[in-house]
Amino acid sequence: MSRRDRRFQRQFDALQRAFPALRVPLTVLRRKGWWVVRLPLALLFIVGGLFSFLPILGIWMLPIGLLFLAVDLPRLRGPISGFVIRARHRVGRCRRRWRSGKRP
Repeated sequence: MSRRDRRFQRQFDALQRAFPALRVPLTVLRRKGWWVVRLPLALLFIVGGLFSFLPILGIWMLPIGLLFLAVDLPRLRGPISGFVIRARHRVGRCRRRWRSGKRP
């Protein structure tokens, strides 16, 4: 397993720890034979993210779709894991700012 793949797996594990309710679905979707489910699901999330002007669909769907797509496409693992790292740092910074009372 390459360095990029290990980094990607660590970010997936960190997301599962951050959202315990999603641990089982994410574990099931990451299995080797589940690409038949994962690929259409990823494409649906990406298309849903493009239609973010609709009420239920939103831009939040785009990163989830890319994350699922990166499980099957190794070329996406580096950029997506970098995105997940930056997003986790930004959310952590916002949480610390919120808790300390320094709201913008």
